[in-house]
Amino acid sequence: MSECLFCKIIEGAIPSRKVFENQDCFAFLDIFPAAKGHTLVIPKKHVIDIHDSDAQTYSLVAAVAKEVADLLQTKLGSQGTTIFQMNREAGWQTVFHLHMHVIPRWSDDGLHKPWDIAAATDSQLSAVHDEIVR
Repeated sequence: MSECLFCKIIEGAIPSRKVFENQDCFAFLDIFPAAKGHTLVIPKKHVIDIHDSDAQTYSLVAAVAKEVADLLQTKLGSQGTTIFQMNREAGWQTVFHLHMHVIPRWSDDGLHKPWDIAAATDSQLSAVHDEIVR
């Protein structure tokens, strides 16, 4: 048996509240929800993160995240949806099995953006652009 927490959930060794499942993906309620209905979508195939994943696996997870988002909006009557996916420790990933967070949102839910939005200067944009395209 894998030591991966999410692999154990897929195998049924750890209980979960399944929201959706198909042959490639599994979606279940997050036990540390940011909002009512917060759901995690994971591939059944173990991949660590976006960098470890092939494009097809990542696209399957993204497609299921969209399906789950629509399901949650219909069933819970949410006013919006936040979807995010974190990679590696510096990117805030804590369980090292690829997963997308699908979070139903309401205007009064108290959630906020994790960073302050501030415009970059033209020279900052030019410098990073040069690093990327060189």
